[in-house]
Amino acid sequence: MYTKQFEIRWSDVDANRHLANSAFTNFMSHTRMAFLIEQGFTMKELALHNIGPVVFYEHMSYFKEVFMGQPITVSLEVSGLSEEGSFFKFDHNFYNHKGENLAFCEMFGAWIDLKERKITALPKELLDIADEFPKTEDYKVLTKEDARAKGRKPVNLNL
Repeated sequence: MYTKQFEIRWSDVDANRHLANSAFTNFMSHTRMAFLIEQGFTMKELALHNIGPVVFYEHMSYFKEVFMGQPITVSLEVSGLSEEGSFFKFDHNFYNHKGENLAFCEMFGAWIDLKERKITALPKELLDIADEFPKTEDYKVLTKEDARAKGRKPVNLNL
């Protein structure tokens, strides 16, 4: 399991004086990118292959409030990866200094070709690294259908 520690700052709280939803999202994003960079998915490496990560969804469950000045730990484990590495699913947990679970998030994303603007497979050297990522006990090999598992489709507004 990969972890990253943070301190809750004034700018991280909302009108209820607890950690804002947007701060949870920012801490998860920071944790993911720090993890990927440490694994060799640096900006330079991603630019070399002309790829970037995109988020399809983040589903949060909140268990306890988090207040300013408290340290938190955000964990990351991979709960899914497609065979060619185009799709990935990360699980994040938030813990206080006592180890109590404060929140959980399931995040689903993909890699896109930044020129074609389409989902793309990871190059072999990055896929080999991704295959070694820390995995959850219920890890699953993802398929394209998993990207549609929640059943949501766009609904246009007729103006």
